[in-house]
Amino acid sequence: MKNIFIIIFVAVISTTVNSQVMTPEMLLELNKVSAIGISNDGKEVVFSISKYELASNSKTSKTFKIPVVGGEAVEITDYSTMIKDKNVSPTGKHQLLSKEVKIKSVLGTDFYPEIKKSNAYIYETLNYRHWDTWEDGFFGHVFIKDLTSTEAEELDVMQDEPHDCPQKPFGGEEDYIWNNDGSKVIYVTKKEYGTAYAISTNTDLYAYDLATKTTTNLTSDNKGYDVQPAFSKEGILAWLQMEEAGYEADKNDIIILKDGLKTNLTKNWDGTVDSYKWSQTGKEIYFNAPVGGTIQLFMVTLPLKGLPVIKQITQGQFDVTGIVGQSGNTLVVTRTDMNHATEIYTVDLKTGKMSQLTHANDAAYAKIKLSKVVKRMVPTTDGKEMLTWVIYPPDFDSTKKYPAILYCQGGPQSALTQFYSSRWNFQLMAANGYIVVAPNRRGMPGHGVVWNEQISGDWGGQNINDYLSAIDELCKEPYVDKDLLGCVGASYGGYSAYFLAGVHNNRFKSFIAHDGVFNTRSMYGSTEELFFVNKDFGGSYWKNPDSKIYHEFNPITYVDKWNTPILMIQGGKDYRITTSQALEAFQAAQLKGIKSKLLYFPEENHWVLDSQNGLVLNKTLPIDKKIYRKMGFSKGQPLFFDYLLK
Repeated sequence: MKNIFIIIFVAVISTTVNSQVMTPEMLLELNKVSAIGISNDGKEVVFSISKYELASNSKTSKTFKIPVVGGEAVEITDYSTMIKDKNVSPTGKHQLLSKEVKIKSVLGTDFYPEIKKSNAYIYETLNYRHWDTWEDGFFGHVFIKDLTSTEAEELDVMQDEPHDCPQKPFGGEEDYIWNNDGSKVIYVTKKEYGTAYAISTNTDLYAYDLATKTTTNLTSDNKGYDVQPAFSKEGILAWLQMEEAGYEADKNDIIILKDGLKTNLTKNWDGTVDSYKWSQTGKEIYFNAPVGGTIQLFMVTLPLKGLPVIKQITQGQFDVTGIVGQSGNTLVVTRTDMNHATEIYTVDLKTGKMSQLTHANDAAYAKIKLSKVVKRMVPTTDGKEMLTWVIYPPDFDSTKKYPAILYCQGGPQSALTQFYSSRWNFQLMAANGYIVVAPNRRGMPGHGVVWNEQISGDWGGQNINDYLSAIDELCKEPYVDKDLLGCVGASYGGYSAYFLAGVHNNRFKSFIAHDGVFNTRSMYGSTEELFFVNKDFGGSYWKNPDSKIYHEFNPITYVDKWNTPILMIQGGKDYRITTSQALEAFQAAQLKGIKSKLLYFPEENHWVLDSQNGLVLNKTLPIDKKIYRKMGFSKGQPLFFDYLLK
């Protein structure tokens, strides 16, 4: 659930047509920048811009190049000669590709071919579905294509194994690479099948030797995740590793393999790595990681003697979301903050100074008023200090009163940083007159490993107190209307909304839960990645019937105390937190006579991805004239919640 970023489109229509603030339509139609890479000569950055057109419900995409030193972006149609294809071997003789291969019999027609119109599925083991797809017996395999053969021969390096590379559901071409001389293919897979697959996080790196046609497991000693292999200039292999078996939110470390010896470069660093990139010299590795409610750029030097040295390169109220590549003393990265979508920046590696390279949305942002985003430290019930992001409406006036939204992050171990999304978008919430309170509660990375790990097994414990500490602290301010508080969240954030609905002691006037856990027992019985609930729940409810997670920390336990309007949002293809969770919650609220609504997207998974569905969600939030008058809005202006007042 960690990798799941739990981001939906809970948007609002603008207060007036020419409001000078962010609107859902504008958010949808922002340019989406994606970095492709740096040219072979190191002089240019290649990137794409995609754009959604609301009127035609269509998307377009164009590719550009721009000098690393800055300048005008030029549209191009082909960059194949500018950036080397990673899938072509260094010798130029072979190419890697991935294809789906039918290996297991699953469909009714597999077993009974004479029954041609059957659409049945037959399973004898778990992992019968994953994320948003039912298992159909096909597996992604890596193939080697012989570019020197006129017959275009292709070799399946994984043979007839029922394993996937790229990893499902989120793996990509980064899961298979060549070594530096083109003699071996390194690929990532989890060599488990069925029930064993569902309870394991044991992915490994495998090396396939082209000459001997043999495969070697390079990480057999580690029982957790091993992913993202990459070679340095000198042929040193690096990858990301989580050590604990079955723990998908474990500390993520950078490992290198040199002269047969493995070294953990970040073992003694109190943080967890997001992604990394080798330096051009091969003497350093650049990586990004959560720290203090942001994501920053770091560097770790390979040790010649003693311990590796880690240095933070960037600092500021933004996220370094990705590392594109290096050109001399310049690193190219992508960056966001809560007021700005992704753009490409350069970083001076000596000073850490950042310069904006692309300006895809400058014109759009120039037309609107931005929110003020403030980092505030909040005291917690156990004597700690908790970073909390507070996002204020444009033209905020401290002499007025504003409704406030408590935002509950998912994961539960996902970082709450300076992200920008077309789903949970703080800029859009604030643009419609709300103060957004977003606490970095227990369980989030960026505040040390202990803070990050505390939430496992304690879902309804200290972190729930952290939420309440954050909203209570902001309610001390005279500009926060304590009679107009809402609570929103998705995934674990949805769990938080359901749980708080039973324990909030009338603080909130409305709740919104998207794909949230309502009943931990049925969650254990229906989720697909069982390793997650085995770790965070401490195992099954039949083996641990007295566990807090199934009683004291189970939202369903407190339904008798529900008295607040609530909106449930659910994707029909969400197999992580299944439809039954929202249906159980909606049914309970309806039978209790609580104002409630169910918004169901049959084709969406754990996220809301379709733009039109995002707008349907928005239009599901009707007008409450009482609130408009209280806030001073004119008739007909929409509001984020229709549930703030009964």
